[in-house]
Amino acid sequence: MRPLLCVIPLLASLATSVAGQPESIVGSPHDLSVGGPGPVRATFEDQVCIFCHTPHNASPIRPLWNRYLPVDNYRIYASRALDAEPGQPTGTSKMCLSCHDGTIALGVVFSRQTPIPMAGGVTVMPDGAANLGTDLSDDHPISFRFDSALSAQDEHLLDPALLPDELRLDANGELQCTTCHDAHDDSRGNFLAMHNFDSQLCNACHQISTTTIAEHESCNACHQPHTAPSGPYLLRGQNVVETCLACHDGGFHGAANIANDLGKPSIHETYSQVDPPDPQFMHTSCTSCHDPHSMHAGSAEPPLVHPNMGEIDGVNASGSPVTVASYEYEVCFKCHADQQATPPFIQRLAPANNTRQQFSPGAISYHPVEAPGRSSDVPSLRPGWTTSSLVQCSDCHGSNSGSAGGGSGPDGVHGSMFSPLLVARYETSDYTTESAGAYALCYQCHDRASILGDESFPGHDKHIRDERTPCSACHTGHGIASGQGSSTGNSHLINFDTAIVFPNGAGRLEFRDTGSRSGECFLSCHGENHDPASYPDD
Repeated sequence: MRPLLCVIPLLASLATSVAGQPESIVGSPHDLSVGGPGPVRATFEDQVCIFCHTPHNASPIRPLWNRYLPVDNYRIYASRALDAEPGQPTGTSKMCLSCHDGTIALGVVFSRQTPIPMAGGVTVMPDGAANLGTDLSDDHPISFRFDSALSAQDEHLLDPALLPDELRLDANGELQCTTCHDAHDDSRGNFLAMHNFDSQLCNACHQISTTTIAEHESCNACHQPHTAPSGPYLLRGQNVVETCLACHDGGFHGAANIANDLGKPSIHETYSQVDPPDPQFMHTSCTSCHDPHSMHAGSAEPPLVHPNMGEIDGVNASGSPVTVASYEYEVCFKCHADQQATPPFIQRLAPANNTRQQFSPGAISYHPVEAPGRSSDVPSLRPGWTTSSLVQCSDCHGSNSGSAGGGSGPDGVHGSMFSPLLVARYETSDYTTESAGAYALCYQCHDRASILGDESFPGHDKHIRDERTPCSACHTGHGIASGQGSSTGNSHLINFDTAIVFPNGAGRLEFRDTGSRSGECFLSCHGENHDPASYPDD
């Protein structure tokens, strides 16, 4: 399984041909003669090729190389996503670095006893995009063997036998700077060996994208091959979140404004938002829930995974990792199941925060995420919902301004005004005055009039409206795992909030299901002792 925060690096940035760019070195940025077009040029030297080549007194390196090579002191590219093992630069890459690492003076050539003077006091390659420095860990990897064995090991790499003629490996089968760049031809911009329109240069090696979202189809939109702020992920931002928010901040036409949700009180915390990360939380990234290379627009019926999540990995109902999740809850289970990374929002009589076990069809009682609920007698369900209905995690958790919250903002579990990341208000404090707004989350599926009319439990109105006891005092939202409750003590999602409900005078804190719409409670609440209190009334 690929690491969540790791995005496969891409070969080259998008280059657009510009009329007038030279097809030879003359007049290009590599023309360092006195007549060169850029600020980096010689004071008097009129020879163009001498800065790299000489017909006489050349170094032993072909082709008639006229520069000294830098020593092997580079910090090389390394990533958990890279199956190859690049070493120190070799071959033509080292020749390129004799200028582009900024360690050897541009005017120092093998055929001259004194350096060629450069204009403006320039000696080495000036700082900027062309000066890669000796830290190559933020540049596309070079000097590694790219063969069919590597492509067989990495499903996202094409067989190098399929490379177009413009992209060439060296004699040892290694990918070098010169695989993507032609130092003598700048007609395509950035000295690219072939155009990168529609990411065709990147896609010559990488077969990673199946997305139908147009803005995600350009590799260059998110990646840059040199001096990437993110380091080995070759992202345009310092991390995945920053890269995504470059478009998803409300400023890019058509992109959902996720930045607005991430500024709300209750959010999925990300690596970039917490520094250093709080150890009691599992911090996420956009790629924890989305694969940007395989995302699609559309919708999904519960419990299927939403197409905008792409081919993302997950954990199935049995607790086993899956490479591609089929159901939305499998993506949630990566963090909110057996890892038990998130502390429970409310302390319960039967404590649990493993949602995989709580939603299991084998649980004592559960909200119908994995399977329809057990009870066929739920009179409070609003039109559109039946006892056969399934719900997504995102029906309850997500943006309060998205469609699930009745708004027109972006959907998704990014952020909400209501904790814990709820699409609507859900008061859990004792002595809450009942209203449609106070329990808006519950009333999205359960009819308020039915609840207050005591159709399913004769004490609802008394408890919720008269006593001002919150729904959460008695009911849990997820479920009660089979090993943490009993069918008589935890049916109907009953699992007491121990900050509100206490043991009675005899030390008992218990609910007992005694049949259809009947039961008894042993507890103390609001100073009233139940030993027991039964319903229907005795």
